[in-house]
Amino acid sequence: MKVNTAQFMALYAWYSWPNVVLCFFGGFLIDRVFGIRLGTVIFSIFVCAGQVVFALGALFNTFWLMEVGRFIFGIGGESLAVAQNTYAVSWFKGKELNLVFGLQLSMARIGSTVNMNIMGWIYSRVQDLLGYAGPSTLGLALLIGGVTCLFSLSCALILAYLDRRAEKLLCKEQGKTGEVIKLTDVKDFSLSLWLIFVICVCYYAAVFPFIGLGKVFFIEKFRFSPQEASAINSIVYIISAPMSPVFGLLVDKVGKNIIWVLCAVVTTLASHIMLAFTFWNPWIAMCLLGVAYSLLACALWPMVAFVVPEHQLGTAYGFMQSIQNLGLAVIAIAAGMILDTRGYLFLEVFFSACVCLSLLAVVMLYFVNHLTGGDLNWSAKKRAKLQKAAASEAEEQERLRRQNEDDLAKLLPKADAFSLRNKYLSRLGAQLPGHYSSCFSTLAHRSVLK
Repeated sequence: MKVNTAQFMALYAWYSWPNVVLCFFGGFLIDRVFGIRLGTVIFSIFVCAGQVVFALGALFNTFWLMEVGRFIFGIGGESLAVAQNTYAVSWFKGKELNLVFGLQLSMARIGSTVNMNIMGWIYSRVQDLLGYAGPSTLGLALLIGGVTCLFSLSCALILAYLDRRAEKLLCKEQGKTGEVIKLTDVKDFSLSLWLIFVICVCYYAAVFPFIGLGKVFFIEKFRFSPQEASAINSIVYIISAPMSPVFGLLVDKVGKNIIWVLCAVVTTLASHIMLAFTFWNPWIAMCLLGVAYSLLACALWPMVAFVVPEHQLGTAYGFMQSIQNLGLAVIAIAAGMILDTRGYLFLEVFFSACVCLSLLAVVMLYFVNHLTGGDLNWSAKKRAKLQKAAASEAEEQERLRRQNEDDLAKLLPKADAFSLRNKYLSRLGAQLPGHYSSCFSTLAHRSVLK
């Protein structure tokens, strides 16, 4: 379609722009407006509609229509992920929830891997069928790829039916996100949380835009074929699929979240430096990047729950996703402009600089956490011990409160049935006989005066 790299990367940015805002309100829409079942179906329809508009833009060689399609797709994409997490919590809370979240991430990475390796083949088959390459070939290939969006919509409908059936049979309540979004909570965020935000934005800015541009990079620098370039570019997601649940379990068992994040950031920096300044086999650097990406996701995101109170979790995670999408949108456009004007070497230096900022934020987080006595770098054993002690203390305070209430109740005079009857009659304004208790006579007198 004769678009330059900046225009191509703008398609990634158009997906991120709506989610700068929608990350705050996706949970609210599911909880208060649509409900989990209807919300999932609506967001799936947005995804399908966005893909169709995107494909039609390619079919008619209209780039602005493709941008509109990506924007519509973005409206549904991230909110659909929120709905998916809500379903998982609704069905698996208190059971295999960590494993389910790991499997969700794995399935998402498998989908990305299949897309990277299959869409080129589909385009080639459509080209052979039509006998020429061009916008029409691209549009038809994208429409064929959109079948997966229809499959997603059908799964949303089936899941809505199953959840409704479970609600009737098991008396199960409809799932909610549990998010309470309050923008005023932002002023109460700690320095540790802001550093986590910086790590998130700077790290992912050096991963997702690079993968978006990686195929051409491997073709130009390492002389890979298009198939080989697609394979190596997708290795990050291939590694992430099986390793995410494993690393999640490892971090749960060991703790030391900051150390794991530090290892992931350093490994990512090493991989970018290898790709930028050496001609070593790029499979080494990409495999390292895949391992680091999986490890950071498992160690970074849970730290938010350690530094904010529970009632602010929705705001914190929403803000984190919001600025992540804002950062990805801006960096994607900047990366395309750098590649068009300076080339891949400067682009890799730019990505390395982003990772260096993330590394600096990790080091600062380590010392801030150490000075403030935070629990981000505790071992899992120490955290479990302190949580157990806190739970025991809370139980002891509750026991003492109940004991005090019981002691106070024993000190109060017990009223027999006769006195309770007289008290009730006096409140009604009935005239009590004179030989009854003077206190009840007084009460009766006051009631009559009223």
